[in-house]
Amino acid sequence: MVTHRDLKPILCCALLAAALTAPALAADDDALAHANRLLSKTILVDGHNDLPIAIRGSQQAPGDVDAYDLRGPVPGQTDIARLRAGHVGAQFWSVYIPGELKSGYARMQLEQIDIARRMIAKYPDVFRLTGTVAEVRAAHRDGRIASLLGIEGGYGLENSFGPLRAYYDLGVRYMTLTHNTHTDWADSAMPDTPKFNGLSPFGEQVVREMNRLGMLVDLSHTSADTMRDALAVSKAPVIFSHAAARALVDISRNVPDDVIAQLPANGGVLMVTFVAGFVSPEAAAVLFPAMKAFYANSSQAKSAEERRALYEDFKTKLVLPPVTVADVADHIEHVVKIAGVDHVGLGGDFDGNDLWPEGLSDVSMYPNLFAELIRRGWSDRDLEKLAGGNVLRAMERAEQVARELQATTPAANSISRGGT
Repeated sequence: MVTHRDLKPILCCALLAAALTAPALAADDDALAHANRLLSKTILVDGHNDLPIAIRGSQQAPGDVDAYDLRGPVPGQTDIARLRAGHVGAQFWSVYIPGELKSGYARMQLEQIDIARRMIAKYPDVFRLTGTVAEVRAAHRDGRIASLLGIEGGYGLENSFGPLRAYYDLGVRYMTLTHNTHTDWADSAMPDTPKFNGLSPFGEQVVREMNRLGMLVDLSHTSADTMRDALAVSKAPVIFSHAAARALVDISRNVPDDVIAQLPANGGVLMVTFVAGFVSPEAAAVLFPAMKAFYANSSQAKSAEERRALYEDFKTKLVLPPVTVADVADHIEHVVKIAGVDHVGLGGDFDGNDLWPEGLSDVSMYPNLFAELIRRGWSDRDLEKLAGGNVLRAMERAEQVARELQATTPAANSISRGGT
């Protein structure tokens, strides 16, 4: 049987390939120097980092926050030295659980939140748990990396509003409505057959209760119809914590232009991911057929060992074409073209993926992306919006909406509705 810690590397589509890494761009590059100066003065907010599930899945000491020492070398893409080098000012730490579990969703969700909170508490000179924009700004002034939590996939609700409110109280400030499988109330982007053609009535209630709490609605991983339904229901800005533009890479995981075009009216932000197979059509053309074959073969596996062997064979045989920083910049500029510069941000997906553009392979490399945009003529003001200004503005508006709704709207009944 595949254990919980095995599921993310096997089931998350972003983790299915060998690393595409390259050294940072030349240190004497004027644009890179400009980027480092700018990022040293602003709050860079990343929308999605899967370090908690990487700690859970560590082969040396699964789930051991002390053993996974962020002050030293680690097997993944995130540690303290590289966060500092990348000028990360605020990070949404993903507390992912797989939708493919048969039971124990809430238990695993709480365990993931516990791992993230213990990780943050272990390094008080580096991280600070934050829940509001004011707290994010205060942490940054004090030289700390503001740390927020984001649930990836609404399975841990188990179709009840009580857990949703409890997760908020534990520090969760966004929830991705689905991962790669449908919830009982919302369609995911990945399955071929929809369940609700968007949100069910219960799913609409989930969005409303998230608005009342002040928890951002994250539409990454959802189907396009779920995106449209959520935008129609939400009174607060939505986000895409790690997504890209479907017009440039035509895969279901990316966001269509008609949805991007709705962000100005909603106030939302599309945080562009760095995952190579999402930002390069050439990489996607190789990756997604290979993924489909892997899933078909692995679904027939009779043991975890057999499934792991298939996965290792998949990784060995998969060779992707080069992907560059420019590919990511193209997606950023496409979002700006459709929605405007006030509605774009960054969501790397580090430690949820092994598949990177050259020059964007770990959390130290954000300056390379900003240098590329500087070469393209971006102003400092617009770069500051991209870095974090836009998502902090959306979060402030969500806080305001929550205050208004809490004054007029009772909490949703916590009794399960079975996702109907």
